[in-house]
Amino acid sequence: MPKRAIMTDRAAPVGGPYSHAVAAGDTIYLAGAIPALPDGTRVTGGFAEQAHAAFRNLAAAAQAAGAGLDQAVRVGVYLRDFRDFGEMNEIYRQYVKGDALPVRTTVPVPLVGFDIELDAILYTGP
Repeated sequence: MPKRAIMTDRAAPVGGPYSHAVAAGDTIYLAGAIPALPDGTRVTGGFAEQAHAAFRNLAAAAQAAGAGLDQAVRVGVYLRDFRDFGEMNEIYRQYVKGDALPVRTTVPVPLVGFDIELDAILYTGP
C-alpha cells in the first residue's frame, strides 16, 4: 500500500520537514495542528480563539486529504493548561461530530507560544 503525502495552503504551514497529512490505504494521519493562520501568523488570543484556529487547521488538513473530522478514529489533544479541558470539550464537539465518536487522549504538555495542539487519525474505508 503506497503512502501519499498531503500538503495544503488552507492550513498553517508545517513547522518542519513533515506533511500536513499522510494517506496510507484507508487511513489518514493528520500531523499536529496549532493555532496559526494559513500565512503562518500565530493566533495569540484567549484559549477559545486558539482552539478554534487549531481545529480549523486540523479540519483543513483532513479536507485536503479528501476526508473530514467526522471520520476520525483517534484524536490527540495537547493542552498547555489542563484547566482549559472543559472549554476544549465544548469546542471539540463543534468540530468532531457523529454517532461513533473517536477515541481521544488529552494530556497536559509544556507547549511554548500557544495553548493547544491537535492531531488525529482518520479512517475512510467502508
